[in-house]
Amino acid sequence: MDTDRLDSEARAILKGNDRGGYTIPTAGLYPYQWNWDSAFSALGIATFDPARAWTELETLLSGQWDHGMVPHILFHRPDPGYFPGPDIWAGRGPIASSGITQPPVAATAIRWLLARDPAGRDRAAALFPGLLAWHRWFMTYRCAGGRIFVTHPWESGRDNAPDWDGAMAAIDPVGVAPYRRRDTDHVDAAMRPTKADYDRYLWLVQFGRDIDWNAAQIARDCPFRVADPGMHFILLRATRDLGALAAALGQDSAEICGWIATLEAGAEALWNPDLGAFDAFDLNSGARAGALTNGSFLCWYGGIDRPGMRAHLARVTAALPHGLPSLDPADPRFEAKRYWRGPVWAVMNLMAGIGMADMGLRAEAEALRQGTARLIGENGFAEYFDPVTGAPAGGGAFSWTAAVWLAWASPSSQGG
Repeated sequence: MDTDRLDSEARAILKGNDRGGYTIPTAGLYPYQWNWDSAFSALGIATFDPARAWTELETLLSGQWDHGMVPHILFHRPDPGYFPGPDIWAGRGPIASSGITQPPVAATAIRWLLARDPAGRDRAAALFPGLLAWHRWFMTYRCAGGRIFVTHPWESGRDNAPDWDGAMAAIDPVGVAPYRRRDTDHVDAAMRPTKADYDRYLWLVQFGRDIDWNAAQIARDCPFRVADPGMHFILLRATRDLGALAAALGQDSAEICGWIATLEAGAEALWNPDLGAFDAFDLNSGARAGALTNGSFLCWYGGIDRPGMRAHLARVTAALPHGLPSLDPADPRFEAKRYWRGPVWAVMNLMAGIGMADMGLRAEAEALRQGTARLIGENGFAEYFDPVTGAPAGGGAFSWTAAVWLAWASPSSQGG
């Protein structure tokens, strides 16, 4: 493996995707600033330009809505090649944006940056109130019985995961205006969500837009309300990191400690004893998804351990050599190349690997890190990868895959 060449290529990708204060995921397919993509990009940028990494997160938080939500897309400049754009969303923040959020990686990224760049303390302190308000928004509008739920599949970051199949099937996408997808102009349709999925995605956008993105009404009445283990564990980890930031910055952490306790208790309600794993739960129907996904394996990232998850980890990683697939390969819904229904994602490997190391699964964490390094080294900086063959899939020259390489997977990195 030519580590120097790969390090250089990863830095070039992040610099090439820099649009002046924010980083796009990849040209063409994703031409704007995506929320969790941006936070991961900052981790990679920090390895060669810490000041620019702080700017990345400052730009992300600059789009925060008045009630605390940070949108999943910020439309900083027009790009007619993307759909659905700002005219479809009609967001109401200070920057043209979507009306939903994404997994809140920012607090974790800021703690990571501060540990590596103590000179950024004042910048971290300036970002802290926005982080606190965003986490408070989650606990106010996305928490039911201690479980964090999503109101759109896109909010989860795992757009077409089987976690949402039941809730999506219950939606009749009547009234969706004719549209032309742009994602399949860039990527083989066999690697993307289906048209049936897309119709329902747009129906949910129209639902939120028609009520002016009223957060309380969406939380109460949205036809799609699914407790998501991936979102739950990412928020739990980020809230722990927010508490650590509070301590480092001399801020009160009592409210944060209460949130951590609520989320720890809520994690237990996500356990599916029939599956023997953490699983999504449809709050509207009361049905479990019955899906072991890479979101399930983020339990350790959130600081939660179960022996059953260790057994699943051993089984799945023995079956597939390239890290954590987005769905158990034994599941009949598994599709090796279709987005979040099978492929391996480097960012999910990173989070799961860091969590494993933190919870004492050091050998498993190191095997996952090395497997991710081989996957990228042999197949490039793709959006995601076929879990069976390792073949690249989705978009190319992808920012968060480059960032994962620089911050964690590369032999030259400091790891987690």
